[in-house]
Amino acid sequence: MQTKKYYLFCDLKDDANLIAEYKAYHKKVWPEIIKSIKDSGIENMEIYNKGNRLFMVMEVNTSFSFERKAKMDACNPKVQEWEKLMWRYQQKVPVAQEGEKWLLLDKIFEL
Repeated sequence: MQTKKYYLFCDLKDDANLIAEYKAYHKKVWPEIIKSIKDSGIENMEIYNKGNRLFMVMEVNTSFSFERKAKMDACNPKVQEWEKLMWRYQQKVPVAQEGEKWLLLDKIFEL
């Protein structure tokens, strides 16, 4: 199956204790969240951290779309609970529009 990669970023609140808690949650992501990620067509997901910046790589199959994922998430109470919890740690980046959290990065160079 053909895949595509997306690269996104998000910021955490600049608080060492909150960042540590956020990392701890991501060592034990709830099984319902893992299932929702896979069910949406995401084949692989990695999140990296430096300071309060997060960087995500998503590898998706042809069934994935951001619109479909948003609809699935809106209908899933466990995902809504997780997202509400994660907002305790995350913050809107300066270039984000209202309601945006993770933002897609634009590719500006490829070798």
